[in-house]
Amino acid sequence: MEEHILPETDVAELELEAVIGFNGHVPNGLKCHPDQEHLIYPLGCTVLIQAINTNEQKFLHGHGNNVSCVAISKEGDYIASGQVTFMGFKADIILWDYKKRELIARLSLHKGKIEALAFSPNDLYLVSLGGPDDGSVVVWSVAKRDAICGSPAAGLNVGNATDVIFSRCLDEMFVTAGNGTIRVWELDLPNRKIWPTECQTGQKKRIVMSTGMADDDSFFYLGTTTGDILKMNPRTKLLADTGPTKDKFSLGVSAVRCLKMGGLLVGSGAGVLVFCKSPSYKPIKKLQLQGGITSITLRGEGHQFFVGTEESHIYRVNFTDFKETLIATCHFEAVQDIVFPFGTAELFATCAKKDIRVWHTMSNRELLRITVPNMTCHGIDFMRDGRSIISAWDDGKIRAFAPETGRLIYAINSAHRIGVTAIATTSDCKRIISGGGEGEVRVWQIGCQTQKLEEALKEHKSSVSCIRVKKNNEECVTASTDGTCIIWDLVRLRRNQMILANTLFQCVCYHPEEFQIITSGTDRKIAYWEVFDGSVIRELEGSLSGSINGMDITQEGGHFVTGGHDHLVKVWDYNEGEVTHVGVGHSGNIMGIRVSPGNQYIISVSADGAILRWKYPFAS
Repeated sequence: MEEHILPETDVAELELEAVIGFNGHVPNGLKCHPDQEHLIYPLGCTVLIQAINTNEQKFLHGHGNNVSCVAISKEGDYIASGQVTFMGFKADIILWDYKKRELIARLSLHKGKIEALAFSPNDLYLVSLGGPDDGSVVVWSVAKRDAICGSPAAGLNVGNATDVIFSRCLDEMFVTAGNGTIRVWELDLPNRKIWPTECQTGQKKRIVMSTGMADDDSFFYLGTTTGDILKMNPRTKLLADTGPTKDKFSLGVSAVRCLKMGGLLVGSGAGVLVFCKSPSYKPIKKLQLQGGITSITLRGEGHQFFVGTEESHIYRVNFTDFKETLIATCHFEAVQDIVFPFGTAELFATCAKKDIRVWHTMSNRELLRITVPNMTCHGIDFMRDGRSIISAWDDGKIRAFAPETGRLIYAINSAHRIGVTAIATTSDCKRIISGGGEGEVRVWQIGCQTQKLEEALKEHKSSVSCIRVKKNNEECVTASTDGTCIIWDLVRLRRNQMILANTLFQCVCYHPEEFQIITSGTDRKIAYWEVFDGSVIRELEGSLSGSINGMDITQEGGHFVTGGHDHLVKVWDYNEGEVTHVGVGHSGNIMGIRVSPGNQYIISVSADGAILRWKYPFAS
């Protein structure tokens, strides 16, 4: 790894151990490599290469923004990936060497977004399709890493082309399709031109969602938003047949794959996977999966295949018995919080939107999912005895769940007026301290069967963002977005000390010796404060851009970690106030970060739904 040189210091890189995450919204984003041993899929700005049997992961870093499409060459030597970017800027296509796992070339011509990519059957050419703001199709020479020619993708009176597929036999023919447009293109290499031919569909007007090409180029199939399939002949450019006439696929045909033995695998936006044949397209085999299907990728000839859905599930399906096995899951919304149970690093819990999930740390497997529909979970904490997960919800309730079964143990109704935004528990398991969107801090007494409000502490003027409790349970600190941190006496239930700063505080930590606290927030500064009188001891520049959203300190207090809008995980020396390690790998804003008990790992979570596990850099 190359060292990032920061002013006056050499900062080492954090070692990324594992990633839990898959962006299921990328059409055809999940690919099985021709070696049949690896899956390739996008997550934020990175492309992951994951071994199917061992789950070992490799990462392709290089894009500056989210990956929007992925393609693999027929032999598997090259991977191409395209990204989105800001309006008016060039969006890059990156050509990767699969074996060396490194960047070969950056191809930039398109503006705004790369919609789709395809390799020619002999790896000679790569064709790329620009997004709606670009609207052009470009053919690149793979060997010269340069553009050969380009052309507007669709005519003037039709919508945008959204998908491109190459012939399986000829290096000079490909098809683009989209809203009301289906075109077969011929590449004329001597004149560096591409010539389109519009396909005739007669009276049918369709918006194409997905495409599939037969192995011998005899036909290509188009899945539409209407829920039917068009079968076109690439030589005559005419419609061969269409179906199903009756029970169309609900929410559109979002994925189509042709099988060697004939027949089609079809995935719909309602999560139905079907094996069917032309011309009736009636389901011969059928499966219901979770989330709209966005990718179907064959392993080898198609005896086994993988399916990716919008809810970020990856399934393995054997063709003969047509049964699904869930092989990977992850959050598909922004992850809000991460927490470890007391004293163990074997498991951890995360929350995102309507889900709370418990994960096994070493295998990245999801052990439990708790779902409360249509609600948003803002924070979670484990009770010290490990018997319940306490969670804060935007409907103003505090809910407690059993960590083995996910059963609801109790709910405290209308705990806060404008949603519960932060939560913490005491180590004797008798109290919960919660913070709300209106700025109140409330102390709850938890008995065997009862939950009683002990005190409502009204000081903050705006939402409470973070709560930490002292080890002896006699004091806690709450950070708020009104620019104050308040240290509360939990015995007399009143304020001890108040800290003021011109920032929206996002996170706060007690130093293990509990005479100092460190805070951070939107002003990017990390401040150390004296607990006794609330005076500031020192301030550090925490990041170069954007807010700092997460912070955690080791049990000894020698180091702490931070993460925020700059997408970097930073490890700091507490006494020196200097960054020792930086972790690069997130592509969304980091929302939370924790050091595991025993200092083995750092786990950070981000707004693109990713969970990253880093090796803790110092021996404990």
